[in-house]
Amino acid sequence: MAGLSPVAQQLVSAAALVVGGKRHLALADGLITGKRLAWPSPIGEAMPEILSHRGQPVVVLASGDPFHYGVGDMMMRAVPPEEMLCLPQPSAFSLAAGRLGWSLQDTALVSLHGRALEGIVRHLHPGARILALSWDGTTPAKLAKLLVERGLGGSTLVVCESLGGAQEKVRRTTAAGFDLGDVAALNTIGVEVVAGEGATVLGLVPGLEDAAFEHDGQLTKREVRAVTLSALAPRHGELLWDVGLGAGSIAVEWLLRHPSLRAIGFESDPKRAGHAARNAAALGAPDLQIVQGRAPESFAGQPAPDVVFVGGGLSNPGLFDAVWAALKPGGRLVANGVSLATEARLIDWFGRHGGELVRLDVSRAGRAGATSTFVWRSAAPIVQWRVRKP
Repeated sequence: MAGLSPVAQQLVSAAALVVGGKRHLALADGLITGKRLAWPSPIGEAMPEILSHRGQPVVVLASGDPFHYGVGDMMMRAVPPEEMLCLPQPSAFSLAAGRLGWSLQDTALVSLHGRALEGIVRHLHPGARILALSWDGTTPAKLAKLLVERGLGGSTLVVCESLGGAQEKVRRTTAAGFDLGDVAALNTIGVEVVAGEGATVLGLVPGLEDAAFEHDGQLTKREVRAVTLSALAPRHGELLWDVGLGAGSIAVEWLLRHPSLRAIGFESDPKRAGHAARNAAALGAPDLQIVQGRAPESFAGQPAPDVVFVGGGLSNPGLFDAVWAALKPGGRLVANGVSLATEARLIDWFGRHGGELVRLDVSRAGRAGATSTFVWRSAAPIVQWRVRKP
């Protein structure tokens, strides 16, 4: 209670309903005079009870800043801003930065609470500083293991437990030498990334090495992938449909461009869908949604896309019409074809709908037989159609 301002203490005392975690309710026990409601699981089931007290003073207790990976967003979806007063305290990120002396504007802020651990992968660059909210007391050890597996075992981990409370601890170790036991569930991890020789580090621009992906040959190759991502031109918050997902390389690299982006991949082959799922996790895009089934039947019930990439299935005569119908007005479509039959279809659609038609030829140096002489070896050309729906 000592951490609450006089105004906050008065609001808690006057509330007809006080909502919070069991820990929060226990901490504020001496102030609460009204009804108490501990968060149920799932947490959203508390909203009917909260809304039934509309017109009466209701207090929701939360740690730190409710609008930074907190409960504020859920509340705002149900209650308009003019009916809500927010009294934020320093967030776990602010407290940890203060203990470590790190500038927040130069630090990646990540939540691993309720999210896949692999979501941190995109931030693992040599010299980077990261603050990560943990899921529970096991998260630091799991993160240390992930770092070691990626050749980043020399990275420093600072585990900050119960910040701002009487049980506060700040302990430092390395990923490779992690030996911290009995870590409190309420913890934030500081990471200073150190890359060893051969470490797996993702580049900041499209075009990851082909070897970064698990695949059976069904893969949009590096150079073509970089051009394709440029043509898809991701924008904040957009949803991509990747039709003919294959190894998932386009959808994965789409998601890596910005955390607000979303992607749904459609793949009929279960083995390839498995490749894509593992690639998404390993490369820091665990939010990729995979729909296994034959297109266009598998489109049913899916949200309309802002952008569509078609990398497979163009031989299906009904596929384009279904994709075009699903695409939002003003949406963008990019389709890659390699065979003469698919090239003919792309030329036909280009003639009917306009856009741009581009041919991509890539050659790589390779040995001429068993000799030491190098020659150019040309890959099959790719015909790419880019178009915007009116």
